[in-house]
Amino acid sequence: MSGAGHSIAIKTPLLARPFDLRTIPPALVQRPAAPRRTKIWEFNTNLHCSIIGTCLSAPDLRQILKKAGLPVHGRTDHELHGMAVTVAGRHDDTARQLNKALDHRHKLAVNRFARAADAAGVQVLWQESARRGDIPGAYWATLTHPHTNQTIVRDAFGDVHMLSHLIGSANRADIRRLCQLETDKADLESRLERQQHALHRAVADRDTQIQALRQTLADKIVSDASAVLPTDNTPLFGLVADREKRLAAESRPRTTLDSRLKAMQADRDAERAARIAAEAACDAMRHELRAAEEALGVAPSDTPPMRLDGLTLLYVGGRPNQVAPMRAATQGLGAAFLHHDGGMEHRPSLLAGLMSQSDIALFPVDCISHEAANAVKSLSRQAGKRFIPLRSASVTALLAALRSLTVAA
Repeated sequence: MSGAGHSIAIKTPLLARPFDLRTIPPALVQRPAAPRRTKIWEFNTNLHCSIIGTCLSAPDLRQILKKAGLPVHGRTDHELHGMAVTVAGRHDDTARQLNKALDHRHKLAVNRFARAADAAGVQVLWQESARRGDIPGAYWATLTHPHTNQTIVRDAFGDVHMLSHLIGSANRADIRRLCQLETDKADLESRLERQQHALHRAVADRDTQIQALRQTLADKIVSDASAVLPTDNTPLFGLVADREKRLAAESRPRTTLDSRLKAMQADRDAERAARIAAEAACDAMRHELRAAEEALGVAPSDTPPMRLDGLTLLYVGGRPNQVAPMRAATQGLGAAFLHHDGGMEHRPSLLAGLMSQSDIALFPVDCISHEAANAVKSLSRQAGKRFIPLRSASVTALLAALRSLTVAA
């Protein structure tokens, strides 16, 4: 800067007009001679405003000051900025926290500028960052670099100062354009809504008119053709053909749906029958298990013991290897056990004599011939005696039937 106090014009990529440096004191940085990064309190107070405003956002600033114990609740962004500028010139804990936050916030830029070995390298990096618009981190890294001199500080400060004017002017223009665009948008939305309502009414009116014309045409065709037999060339014939075609088109899907409905109903009935059969089989197996437990003596103590004293049973059919266990189980209940295999080895003529000796006849429906089962039913009816069809040829099925006899008795 000239000692006579003349204005010095500087040119940077961001400047389009001269800047008066007389407002900036000659000593912008005060630090020891040893090369190291400059602390924020070592800058002239004229630089603190640009550093705080450029390198820290309002939320960052609020968080830093709150952590330092300063009252930030209810403060505006401008008031917080003034507080930070004030404490930046103090060599205390708050200033150190502010400096630490700036280093942390712009760590990448500081590391990138650390590669500069002299003032010329710092100047080149700053100019490249300014051209790219990467200002906040580069500004802090430039001002605090060990090789930064007074000239670089003044150039960077001037660039940032002029950039703030350019940004403010651009923001004002953007705000005006935004307001105009919002007004235009509201007007277009209103026009679009009116057009949509008009279009909707037009479509509804058109559909109504078409429907009315179709009905009028159909009535007219029918009235005009009342005295004329329809032929292939008459409008009535075409109308009837069209109706029949539409009826056939509608009937096909309905027929398909009816078929699917019937199939689903059949599946449902089959599932219901299977469920009923399964429930019946489950009940039968439960009774058989109960009877087996009573026969083995493992039933609950409050269940009375099964006894069939003096009763004679005739068992027809079944499997030969199960006859002995059945006989033992029946005799254990006090009843006599007679057996006929249903005509496999025993003569069918013996069945009548055995029936006369017995009180009740039993036969498994899964292990007896139709002839033998019919013979048992016929002889039982003739003798006025009871017969019991068993679910299976198992011992438990027999025990369940005997248990029902004791309960009935």
